[in-house]
Amino acid sequence: MSDQPYVHYSIENAIATIEFFHPKSNALPGHILAKLADTITEIGNNQDVLVVVLKSGGDRAFCAGASFNELVAINDENTGEQFFSGFANVINAMRKCPKFIIGRIQGKTVGGGVGLASAMDYCMATKYASIKLSELNVGIGPFVVGPAVERKMGISAMSQIAINANRFFDAEWARQKGLYADVFETTEELDVAVNELATQLCKFNPEAVKHMKAMFWKGTEDWDNLLIERAKISGKLVLSEFTKEKLASYS
Repeated sequence: MSDQPYVHYSIENAIATIEFFHPKSNALPGHILAKLADTITEIGNNQDVLVVVLKSGGDRAFCAGASFNELVAINDENTGEQFFSGFANVINAMRKCPKFIIGRIQGKTVGGGVGLASAMDYCMATKYASIKLSELNVGIGPFVVGPAVERKMGISAMSQIAINANRFFDAEWARQKGLYADVFETTEELDVAVNELATQLCKFNPEAVKHMKAMFWKGTEDWDNLLIERAKISGKLVLSEFTKEKLASYS
């Protein structure tokens, strides 16, 4: 496997598989987030695709969230807003995609990665796929991903993981709260299940799927603006003395 970050996709039997990768536990810098959002939009408009599988490379980490190096480098509100808008753009691309997106979560997922998992239409994982919303640790909060997490898991579960920001909640907990539909012992079992579901979805009426997706996401029409407003909040907080000191202590 390459040690260079990437986003690529393949299409086989009307199933598009989008994969992203970063050598630092699949953390996502801005240019990779932008590529991911564009790829999801492109695939959504591809008439040859009936279902989308979203996955990451590597074994035990689905996504470590935002790029720490880029976070540390933010020095003004505009840059901060742009940085935090990266995950907003991916989540909005996912909700607008007229095809169902199946999430394949093979390992731990943190921060923005929990937001991506929450924006899947159907998400399956391995027992290693524990989750953590760590934003409060550095003086910000899961503002951008919050609406997606709350929509999927409810305000009670979302508040638990947001407040207890040092704790990894295990995959079974995430399944009980509705984030994961199924949890498997191995990645091999996960891949079989993902492929079976994707193949099944290809047999359904694409127009019915499109209307169902719109129905499931009803009430999120304001997210184009809402998530950017949330990005502005984080963009301001990341410049605070508290957060700057916290980030410096992790460097």
